[in-house]
Amino acid sequence: MYDPHCRRCSRLAEFRDEVRGRHPQYACLPVPSFGPLSARLLVVGLAPGLHGANASNRPFTGDGAGPLLYGTLGALGLAERQPAVRADDPPASIRADDGMRMLDCRICNSVKCLPPGNKPLPAEVRECNAYLRAELQAMPRLGVVLALGTVAHGAVLQALGRKVSSARFAHGARHDLGALRLYDSYHCSRYNQNTGRLTAAMFRDVFERAAREARAAGA
Repeated sequence: MYDPHCRRCSRLAEFRDEVRGRHPQYACLPVPSFGPLSARLLVVGLAPGLHGANASNRPFTGDGAGPLLYGTLGALGLAERQPAVRADDPPASIRADDGMRMLDCRICNSVKCLPPGNKPLPAEVRECNAYLRAELQAMPRLGVVLALGTVAHGAVLQALGRKVSSARFAHGARHDLGALRLYDSYHCSRYNQNTGRLTAAMFRDVFERAAREARAAGA
């Protein structure tokens, strides 16, 4: 599920090397998942951010997407930290050594390495899909997957052996995939937040529904 030495995608591996040269203090590694394998909810993001997970080596840690995600998880009892994370906290307030604990929730990305321009190529998403497939198979209590954005949505379907056309992405959508349920949300990127495409209330609503179903399924 995690290979810190993975260089399957030459473009991504070379870009990591380039960024490490400019920022030697950054991890610049494939980013591992965060949270217990016993969790009933899995959140799937896009890829590490340049100054976020790529630097900290923890998903959604250090960039503008982190406060909204971890603040929402904390408010719903899916993560905890002292002091608690607020959705409007500055990105730098979330660090890999801040004592954050995931509770019945795990986070991973569709692509584990930083892509140039935050845009992985379709071939890179496919190459990394084996890790996501292994992730899903290694979570015995998993009942609900929440995809952040269209790339994550498609990656989950691919990992489950389903056609992307079998379930269309839409914010707030819920898809019945047999043993699993897939929920969709716009990605919590700073861009989506700043443009108003995604509000904190919209984001929390999807997570509330997904968490409720995950808890009921595993009760």
